[in-house]
Amino acid sequence: MSKKRRYIRYLVLLLILFAVAVHEVIVDAKISSWEQTLEVRLFAINADGERATNKYIRSLKQADFKAVESFINRGAERYGITIKAINFTYAGELISRPPDVPLENSVLGNIIWSLHFRAWALYQSFQIKDGSSDIDLFINYFDTSKTKSLRHSVGLKGGLIGVINGFADNGYRGSNNVVIAHELMHTLGATDKYNQLNQPAHPGGFAAPFQEPLFPQREAEIMGGRIPLSATKAIIPDNLDLVVIGAFTAAELNWYGL
Repeated sequence: MSKKRRYIRYLVLLLILFAVAVHEVIVDAKISSWEQTLEVRLFAINADGERATNKYIRSLKQADFKAVESFINRGAERYGITIKAINFTYAGELISRPPDVPLENSVLGNIIWSLHFRAWALYQSFQIKDGSSDIDLFINYFDTSKTKSLRHSVGLKGGLIGVINGFADNGYRGSNNVVIAHELMHTLGATDKYNQLNQPAHPGGFAAPFQEPLFPQREAEIMGGRIPLSATKAIIPDNLDLVVIGAFTAAELNWYGL
């Protein structure tokens, strides 16, 4: 490769990185002010190539994700946001698959994966002709008869993208939506509120942190992830009707109402 061609490639790469950085700054300003509705785009991916997964994805429609949109917008309204906070668009199936989240939690591995994921997501956005978005979420679906446990899902505030692993089964639609909402909240700036044992951390990870007696809780806090039943036991909510956005999480999103 000649030096001229190499320099052109570097220039194109720098321009792309600049465009991504500008996009992130613009969306971050939107999130800080909440004066404009954020456009969130979702894609479904057949992550295991199974026929049952393909059939499930073919059945998906916009209404199947309405619960997530409604959950976020209800929470925003509760904390004083006067506009529709987010608008969901289900963009259908995507053939390409995002890079797998690392199994080992190493700083270097996570950095490399993050860069790879951002580059992959950027390439996908260039291929899509149907409008634009502020945040893109990619949902990997797996056949429940072949996959019994899922890798960790990830939402990136730096990048405004997320990869969600879900089950391709109508019985898991509610719990899939809980994970989608959790990772979307990460892209908006919310942090996890559970400990190394996956138990909700008090007070931020509790839906009712000042309830007396404290246990059992009746709902999960979205970033706590589970409904605490005792100091050592917590269960995953089946759907978003059992989840709330707590005040600690709302503050991270610049929701400063009630």
